[in-house]
Amino acid sequence: MTDNINEVTARLDSDLAVKDSFDLINRNMTIAGRRAVLYFIDGFIKDEVFEKILEFFLKITPEELNKIKDMDDFAKTKAPYVEVDTAFDYDTIETTILSGPAVLVVDGVKGALIIDTRTYPSRSIEEPQKDRSLRGSRDGFVETLIFNTSMIRRRIRDRRLRMEYLRVGSSTKLDVAVCYMDGIADKQVVEKVKKRLKNLKIKGISMTAQALSEAMIPGSGLNPYPRIKVTERPDYASACILEGKIGIVMDNSPGVMLLPVSFSDFTKEVDDYYFPPITGTYVRIVRLIISVLTVYLTPIFLWLSNNPHLVPENMSFILMQDPVQMPVLFQLLILEVVVDGLRIASLNTPDSLSSAIGILGALLLSEFAINSGWFATEVILYMAFVTIASFTQASFEMGYAQKFLRVLMLILTQIFGGWGLIAGTVIGILTMGFTKTMSGRKYLYPIIPFNKKDFLKLFVRTRITDNKH
Repeated sequence: MTDNINEVTARLDSDLAVKDSFDLINRNMTIAGRRAVLYFIDGFIKDEVFEKILEFFLKITPEELNKIKDMDDFAKTKAPYVEVDTAFDYDTIETTILSGPAVLVVDGVKGALIIDTRTYPSRSIEEPQKDRSLRGSRDGFVETLIFNTSMIRRRIRDRRLRMEYLRVGSSTKLDVAVCYMDGIADKQVVEKVKKRLKNLKIKGISMTAQALSEAMIPGSGLNPYPRIKVTERPDYASACILEGKIGIVMDNSPGVMLLPVSFSDFTKEVDDYYFPPITGTYVRIVRLIISVLTVYLTPIFLWLSNNPHLVPENMSFILMQDPVQMPVLFQLLILEVVVDGLRIASLNTPDSLSSAIGILGALLLSEFAINSGWFATEVILYMAFVTIASFTQASFEMGYAQKFLRVLMLILTQIFGGWGLIAGTVIGILTMGFTKTMSGRKYLYPIIPFNKKDFLKLFVRTRITDNKH
């Protein structure tokens, strides 16, 4: 990079197409008798702060500027602001300008001064709607990287906490921070994560967490089991990082990715740790039981409906008392689709109409559906339980993995009876068994390979002790 400002500004103006973008501004000024140009994006810069900085720059004398060797020297002796850096190649300078910081170039001084006074539009740090807690903190991650990392720092005041900055994607150039505890997190996994982030060859990651996970962790698109866990709670993310997980904080995303994960990580939630051990254990066991029921309840009901002779007479009330013309399998599959349709509709419905949509959905799946002859009372009852119970699983990805397994088991049970129920279970176990994690550990850990201590933690919330590392 040359120290001739005319050449520098000509290239920057051309590459950034400054004349074509109203919010990309190049502010010409004179510092110590020399031409200087300040590049910034309108909307990111703090006017009051820059006013004070420019006052200082305009007081620099020609004699003082003549002693400056390069922009590193300028930053050390003439930059009054805290968050400053330097750059000496065009790619870095252009990416920096597009990321938000202001860049100053001065004639006769080689390099560029980066002044980070950017401020992003952001919403309030409030509790996320999805990951709610009864007794936990009421803050949540937002779409600004520095806010999210500061919330983790606030909770982990340990010198071993590392937050390494990376930039990924050739078009979006997404700012990413890799958070981990040095000496607790697996070093090989940390290096693998950083290497994969650095080697990503995708153009844009505008959808952040999901796009990043698909690019980092290759695998079949037919496998629904999630290999990352996303949380919007700073307390939960901090607890996982302290336990050895790696957190990936992304700019423009309120969700922090946690990895490596196995299926056991989806059995634990933040509320477990805000109650006494016995209460947390009870809640965890209930969650596991309900998760199993959401997968097996309707397939077992279908199997028994097709084989009523297997049901004891005193338990016959679990079967349909007034059969309808439509086969039970079709009733269950239609309701699976209808429930998802109502869920999607509720997400896209304005708040002012949400109550009306809820009432309409209740009417559709109530006595009207039964009287019309489409659905049996018992079918709607069991599907209503499955729908409500599925919300005990905080992860949407794992919830849909369980849903797909349930639908598969319904179809196999209809075709093969009890053997289909067993086949569906085997397929689900094999799918999890062949799912790869970032750490190389089996997805079914601690069942395969079996670890007694970690296996008990699936059911028992152990007491928090004073661990001295």
